[in-house]
Amino acid sequence: MNETQGSQPGALALVGSGEYLSQMDEVDRFLLGTRGGAAGWRVAVIPTASGLELGAPERWNAMGVEHFRALGAEVASVMLLGRPDAHDPQIVDALRGADLYYFSGGNPEHAIESLRDTPAWDVIRGGYDAGAVLAGCSAGAMMLGGYTLSIRSVMRGQPPQWVPALGLLPGLVTMPHFDRMADFAGEELFRAILASAPADATLIGVDEDTALVRLPGDPTAAPRWQVMGRQTVSVFEHGGRRAIYHPGEVVPLPG
Repeated sequence: MNETQGSQPGALALVGSGEYLSQMDEVDRFLLGTRGGAAGWRVAVIPTASGLELGAPERWNAMGVEHFRALGAEVASVMLLGRPDAHDPQIVDALRGADLYYFSGGNPEHAIESLRDTPAWDVIRGGYDAGAVLAGCSAGAMMLGGYTLSIRSVMRGQPPQWVPALGLLPGLVTMPHFDRMADFAGEELFRAILASAPADATLIGVDEDTALVRLPGDPTAAPRWQVMGRQTVSVFEHGGRRAIYHPGEVVPLPG
């Protein structure tokens, strides 16, 4: 682990889309730079959310290795695909000492079910609490909040359902690909999703090729969130009021 890591949490990135693509180079350089740059850094790329998709984990991790090596970091491809892997001592050991944990996209429910209350998540959470950076793209971002939208229920044509997520950010719900969400879901379902959201959560819509980054800092002070990337971040207050934030702007959020 990088010697500059301290006893406070590292940066955290909720990415709307674009993991391992050139349009996210600036964001990922920033994340690496929060602890002094890429030299000597070890990045763990983790495809858990796509663990049920044939060939997808290998594809995502190959992209992640190429991407972060091009940025100057050392990269470990950690094939944590399901709950048995999260208990596998070899995989758990491969996670130890990483300076940046990056979760790619897929199914957030599968990622949550695979990681909750496991040795692997304990290592990742412990590393983050000690200063490692944590980034999740799409489903990898959705799994970190207090709740996540059940993709399974939506695909079955059922009303929107919300399931407990990993709770690292207990007051937040992340909706990635937000600039295209209404197109994916349709206007009626989109409105139902907003209306059915848990009352104790703040909904965050992160556009594609965009990240909402919680900057590292004093753990006793209010967290500082900033928009980075190409597009915008939307914050929905209770009652549906929407505030839009652009790249470089600070977003007032809990957690």
